[in-house]
Amino acid sequence: MPAFQLFFLGDDAVAVQPNDRALRHPLAKALRDSGEWIDTVPGKEVVAVHFDPQAFRPTEAMGKLEDWLSSFRAGAFEPGRPIDLHLDCSADHAPDLQTLADQNGLTPHALLERVTGSELVVDMLGFTPGFAYVEGLDPTLKAERLAVPRQKVVAGAVGLVSGQLGFYGLTGPGGWPIIGRLTETLFDPERAAPFLLEEGQVVRLHLVDV
Repeated sequence: MPAFQLFFLGDDAVAVQPNDRALRHPLAKALRDSGEWIDTVPGKEVVAVHFDPQAFRPTEAMGKLEDWLSSFRAGAFEPGRPIDLHLDCSADHAPDLQTLADQNGLTPHALLERVTGSELVVDMLGFTPGFAYVEGLDPTLKAERLAVPRQKVVAGAVGLVSGQLGFYGLTGPGGWPIIGRLTETLFDPERAAPFLLEEGQVVRLHLVDV
């Protein structure tokens, strides 16, 4: 039986923490589909539920959400369509690949085979528009954040930190070791659907021949 802890996030949002982390995505989808909230955003452990502060006082929104959750039943969650993404690991786009391979006792090609052979799923979007935290990485691969973050990481760059990948949607500073760059555009505000990826989506990575 699902159980939830609720707490406020400022004066226009409530965080919902399910007792089972796997409930985040079906819960966020059900809340979104209900049409009763401004937005729902799944995070690492909680789902942030944003409400209209002009329509509800925070305590009223909390009560409304508690009532809604009392009847929530998690059905089978159907993630978005699997997506194929293409990873360019040429030297210009993979400045940390050799270092990470050495740290893991692998050749760069062997490390990339473990990355592309992993069952990858978008865990959440955040940090900057289009940035995707991707889980399911081979747990034997070890990597730490850079001691000194880069001032500029290009859009599409793929970083690797133990347990997950990070896909950069925009150019900007970043501290993840970079192993390649996606050929697809993750975020484009001019597109009808600006975000290429969605939470819970299966990602299939393919290496680009260079």
